[in-house]
Amino acid sequence: MTQGRTLVLSVDRDDDIGWKAKIESPAVGRDACLKAANTLALVDPEDSDINAIFSAVKIFDELTAKGEDTAIAVIAGNHLHMIEGDRRIARSLEQVVSETGATNCILVTDGAEDEYVIPIIQSFIPVSSIRRVIVNQMPNLEGTYYILKKLLDDPKISRMIFIPLGLAMLLYAIAYLLNFPGIATFIVIGVIGFYMLYKGFGLDEITHGIIDALRLSLQRGRFSFVTYTITILLVLMGIVNGFLTMLQHYSTDFGVLHFVMLFIYGAIEWMIAGGLVLSVGIIVDVFTNEREGLGKVIVFPFFITAIGLILYCASLFLLPVQEMSHFPLTPEAAASQIVYFAIGGIISAVSGVIAQFFINRRLAAHRKQEIIETI
Repeated sequence: MTQGRTLVLSVDRDDDIGWKAKIESPAVGRDACLKAANTLALVDPEDSDINAIFSAVKIFDELTAKGEDTAIAVIAGNHLHMIEGDRRIARSLEQVVSETGATNCILVTDGAEDEYVIPIIQSFIPVSSIRRVIVNQMPNLEGTYYILKKLLDDPKISRMIFIPLGLAMLLYAIAYLLNFPGIATFIVIGVIGFYMLYKGFGLDEITHGIIDALRLSLQRGRFSFVTYTITILLVLMGIVNGFLTMLQHYSTDFGVLHFVMLFIYGAIEWMIAGGLVLSVGIIVDVFTNEREGLGKVIVFPFFITAIGLILYCASLFLLPVQEMSHFPLTPEAAASQIVYFAIGGIISAVSGVIAQFFINRRLAAHRKQEIIETI
């Protein structure tokens, strides 16, 4: 007989029970798990999580019938944001283990996606067994079409497919209307490539994090809410100005690298301004509410300025200024700006490091004084 209490755990990583059935997780206990499965079955009878939950209940009943000390629970993540969902799974599992007093776990999943959370689960409780529930499907063309249709109806998947394709087609049409047929294909490939990099580097999670931070700052009445809003507008204006600069100096003689440098040249001033506004808001909030963390954020405006100036210098250095008609800078003026702004970027970065050093020393002295006064 198994020593300790065994937790039969069903994981719904994409939170179908919350997204579709409006069931709050974690659901602890046989009755709560059956209620979650039945409610989800009435909302979407074809969801595979239903089978996983019923399979968990079946395993729970079998172990209980053998006389084992057993508990059962269903925990869920987040339907759209995987990182936030995994954090929610960790919090829910900690709560379930505390409530049930379980010492080992049998994990029941409906696919490989849910099994990504195994390291999270093992950080709280040993996993003694894993049961994957696979639903049999008809192996014919109609069944394949139906599965694809169900996948595309899922907002999480449809956004990944339809948004980049739709945006690329829209920009292709706009390029033709503006009488830039030569650059239309470049725009389409660029949009799709940018989206692939955006997803590949996990920038979507960063974007969601920014949105969550914006919402949190509004709820807490932080000054950074205003600066977040201004930053978003400045960044959008920078993106627009970067694309306009590309169109203004478009030439079939240029390669992809030159188009990227033109975009940076047109957008970087707005990007620097947005970064400075955002960093000011963060510094004000930290100084007001969490002053001990001031040393970590004081470098933001200095480093943002340094990176922006260096990117600006790189764009001027790589652009064939002498071959571009109507370019606002002469080759001599561009060379001078490269030197001056490169020096300015280095000075800005060094100034940030110095400022951080003095702030950290000042905070350390302040904490030491507080400890002395306490004693």
